[in-house]
Amino acid sequence: MKDKLIVFDTTLRDGEQSPGASMTREEKLRIARQLERMRVDVIEAGFPAASNGDFESVKAVADTIKDSTVCGLARAHEADIRRCAEAIKGARSGRIHTFIATSPIHMEKKLRMQPEQVLEQAVKAVKWARKHTDNVEFSPEDAGRSEVDFLCRVLEAVIDAGATTINIPDTVGYAVPEQFGNLIRALRERIPNSGKVVFSVHCHNDLGLAVANSLSAVLAGARQVECTINGLGERAGNAALEEIVMAVRTRRDVFACDTGIDTTQIVPASRLVAGITGFAVQPNKAIVGANAFAHESGIHQDGVLKSRETYEIMRAEDVGWGANKLVLGKHSGRNAFRSRLQELGILLDSEEALNAAFSRFKELADKKHEIFDEDLQALVSEEAAMHDVSEHYKLVSLRAHTETGETPHAFIVISEDGRERRAEADGSGPVDASFKAIEKIVGSGADLQLFSVNAITSGSDAQGEVTVRLHKAGRIVNGQGADTDIVIASAKAYLSALNKLHSRLERAHPQV
Repeated sequence: MKDKLIVFDTTLRDGEQSPGASMTREEKLRIARQLERMRVDVIEAGFPAASNGDFESVKAVADTIKDSTVCGLARAHEADIRRCAEAIKGARSGRIHTFIATSPIHMEKKLRMQPEQVLEQAVKAVKWARKHTDNVEFSPEDAGRSEVDFLCRVLEAVIDAGATTINIPDTVGYAVPEQFGNLIRALRERIPNSGKVVFSVHCHNDLGLAVANSLSAVLAGARQVECTINGLGERAGNAALEEIVMAVRTRRDVFACDTGIDTTQIVPASRLVAGITGFAVQPNKAIVGANAFAHESGIHQDGVLKSRETYEIMRAEDVGWGANKLVLGKHSGRNAFRSRLQELGILLDSEEALNAAFSRFKELADKKHEIFDEDLQALVSEEAAMHDVSEHYKLVSLRAHTETGETPHAFIVISEDGRERRAEADGSGPVDASFKAIEKIVGSGADLQLFSVNAITSGSDAQGEVTVRLHKAGRIVNGQGADTDIVIASAKAYLSALNKLHSRLERAHPQV
């Protein structure tokens, strides 16, 4: 029997710390449900003491998720831990994750504490957490740059205090694989009570080594890996869940453990996180990139046609890639539409939501002859986003004109709380003109930080999926829009972001 490798997903907490990746409560819930479908063991839902918005998000995830453990992060402060305990108390299985820095530079420059004070505070934190739950994780922040002797003292003490998981973070992405694996091995060997806990790792990707360091730690005996979908995270990101899971699953000859992940849900999870955060996946990204299973070389194509194993070590369908086939058309009925969504693992909350999505599907079918699975996923994602935030602004009509040698011009009609308003503007292109026309009406004063366009499927009639990121007064919001007309998709995305700014549902970014 292989050991179980626990998958701890921190997309909703550490992943959200990517500048611009802040999510609403409803968006966190959508991602959490997908992580649960994927059979993630532990979902770190947020940092409850950071803000009221984060507290409510963690509470909502804890109250909703039944099949995964829901974890909240807390500093080694009693007030933080009480707040975290309150947020997760509705969970069927809850965990408190508390931390304090142990590296010389962090203790001196950030905490302004002596090592003995840090040791004392770490033990207090674990004891406070154990008053609320018997599932307590402790992390010595910046363990990768900590002195091993001191690290052993702290970890032995917190295990005696009741910690059940010990997480070793490479907080600044400084480690290299051999060194990091040796650190995990040394800690397990030198700490007398190490057999009472699960050792975990949390690696950052500043040197591009997060996955390699994590896997080295697994080979050294770590049995929990902390990671994110698409490797999302602050700075250069975290270890990518999909890469760790598939490396362990594919190289069974090397790893004496395996995960319980339903790998067919990996690609749907990747697309959902990319759509909500606006962080597009690069085409050559392992596992979930558009080119991950593509073969351009004639030699490779010939080999794959003769025997897939010549150039493919995994099956695309095993990680959730479909055949990109036509599934529905303009004559398809509601039951066929509902059935296909269920096959794709897309769950709608109500009959009303299904009817709204089906109506949008019919509109799309009139514009686009071939409807692919990716089109359905984008359509439902956009519909869900519209329900998350009230539509203060809504696109009624848009007319854009562009011609060689002429200044692009846009005329737009939007509904503001049910009242139609009109404006027109020139711009450097039809999208720029459309945005300027919208601003003439709303006067938001927001800064446009990102404008990203991705084709959902292939073909000249493919839907374009646009992400717009706006910044105003310390708040960063993402808006999405999809349409076969890229100018209309852009206007939808801009209005989607403006609706979030207006709703106040999106909290200030955690780094602000």
